[in-house]
Amino acid sequence: MSHPEPLQVDQYYHIYNRGVNGVTLFHEQRNYPYFLKLYVRHIEPIAETFAYCLLGNHFHLLVRVRTLQEQEGYAQTGPVFETGPVFEPRDPSRQFNNFFIAYAKAFNKAYQRTGPLFESPFRRRLVENDRYFSHLVVYIHRNPQKHCLVEKFRDWPHSSYRAIVSNTPTRVQRDIVLDWFQGQAGFKYAHQGPPDESLIEPLVAGVWF
Repeated sequence: MSHPEPLQVDQYYHIYNRGVNGVTLFHEQRNYPYFLKLYVRHIEPIAETFAYCLLGNHFHLLVRVRTLQEQEGYAQTGPVFETGPVFEPRDPSRQFNNFFIAYAKAFNKAYQRTGPLFESPFRRRLVENDRYFSHLVVYIHRNPQKHCLVEKFRDWPHSSYRAIVSNTPTRVQRDIVLDWFQGQAGFKYAHQGPPDESLIEPLVAGVWF
């Protein structure tokens, strides 16, 4: 997929990628929180997150790119946006690339490796309606079970599912997601079985994981 369309403001996207040639992205448990720490630094200022799942050699994200006005508001009130006296909007595609580069540099240093870590360009699919959104949330959360990493996807600790069904602090847009499913009961019910991938085929076509 060469020269993909740049990410646009106020649009929802399925963002996904894997290690180059399928290489492992997360060697140890400590890698997962570090990935999320960098994600907050680079991505939260330019995008809201509705679902995520980190697996051994790949990841899935469901995000909405903030408008320029929202970016500016975050720059004024958010804790992680580095900005000067004059607000400068960030290119969302560039921010994702910067995020991947930052993680790759730290990963390569920690494990004495060189070269690219992520496949490039990173994959993205526009989420264009409510049906796609809701089925994609389920698809993302059930991914560890789909790949037989755990018997029950709820036991996978590196996704947003637990944060959404709990009251613990989270940067995921929990209230919005639960409203989308008419509450926590509807959210849990939707996850009882795998999503109908024919309904989200435009979002998962060509996804190798």
